Amino acid sequence: MADAGMLRFHVPEPEVRPGGTPDFSNVPIPKAGSAPRPEIDVDPRTVRDMAFSIIRVLNRDGEAVGPWAGLLSDEELLEGLRHMMTLRSFDARMQMAQRQGKTSFYMQHLGEEAVSCAFRKALADGDMNFPTYRQAGLLIADGYPMVTMMNQIYSNEADPLKGRQLPIMYSSKEHGFFSISGNLATQYIQAVGWAMASAISNDSKIAAAWIGDGSTAESDFHSALVFASTYKAPVILNVVNNQWAISTFQGIARGGSGTFAARGLGFGIPALRVDGNDYLAVHAVAKWAAERARKNLGPTLIEYVTYRAGAHSSSDDPSAYRPKTESDAWPLGDPVVRLKNHLIQRGVWSDERHAQAEAEILETVIAAQKEAESHGTLHAGGKPSTRDMFEGLYAEMPPHLRRQRQQAGV
Repeated sequence: MADAGMLRFHVPEPEVRPGGTPDFSNVPIPKAGSAPRPEIDVDPRTVRDMAFSIIRVLNRDGEAVGPWAGLLSDEELLEGLRHMMTLRSFDARMQMAQRQGKTSFYMQHLGEEAVSCAFRKALADGDMNFPTYRQAGLLIADGYPMVTMMNQIYSNEADPLKGRQLPIMYSSKEHGFFSISGNLATQYIQAVGWAMASAISNDSKIAAAWIGDGSTAESDFHSALVFASTYKAPVILNVVNNQWAISTFQGIARGGSGTFAARGLGFGIPALRVDGNDYLAVHAVAKWAAERARKNLGPTLIEYVTYRAGAHSSSDDPSAYRPKTESDAWPLGDPVVRLKNHLIQRGVWSDERHAQAEAEILETVIAAQKEAESHGTLHAGGKPSTRDMFEGLYAEMPPHLRRQRQQAGV
């Protein structure tokens, strides 16, 4: 038997490092409209190929084509465009506020606005999202007040979470937005458990789990898929593949599976990949998965192929690990620009109206910011009461906490 030689340890490497030329040749982009739209009750084994392709609706000319098109009216698309523009403007103002020291931390959604904004419009009232820190579009698209979001970011006297959460970790039961956790992947198993409880209770509400590509390496991700597939939980399992974790490219967490959607195949879960920068495609696929869940057909895993155009957070410098021009080279474009061009192609929008809408939205965001800042910011103005740290934890306060509150004089 021949000597195989010395073993070599393999560490995946990104295609390009800082200073190099961006290269997305390893991202095959199928023709828009080419992906079939399976029946809701499809056997997962017959759609395995969809875990390796990308569902697209908008073509290069801004036209909506193929079997996944035609689900939204012009009015709904105009509303969706406004939601994405609002989130982008909100992001810019809050990023600036962080740089000015008005809050300690912020995370942008730049380039990923379509994923959460379009998805929310596919859900019904009462459905529950278990989000990560980059799905604020779920709130924006559901009409959650921007002032309230900003109060939470500033941790001021009007913060609905009373300063108990890191900035941008919102929570709203009324808007189907479960409390964000800084611990990666925990929300995945919680979503599946919530969905199982809904089914056990003979309710009609479904759940949506959210996770980033890097966090799929956590064991909670795989545990969630086991329970979801075994009990046919009414849950949509979302994976946002924005190409980068913090400073680690997606190949580390993806391993040898080829795609993140392919992870669902081994659990017998139908798995789809969708163009995450295509508002129409995201909404159509989310609607398909939601209908499956409501008809007791079990979970669906969706991988959104997108790109994090901004930094991971206000504490991150992406130029240290990827080329500065990489976002410009991303082959699936900008979700706001693509929907704008589609609406212009349909004759219901124009560059002039878009510019006007940008100005109107910015004015609205600035007005909300001024109102929020009147309640205080990180280093100035009103703060949550010290008393709040003792409240809302126990139905009846234990004696040791009562003593501590008395000692604090609150």
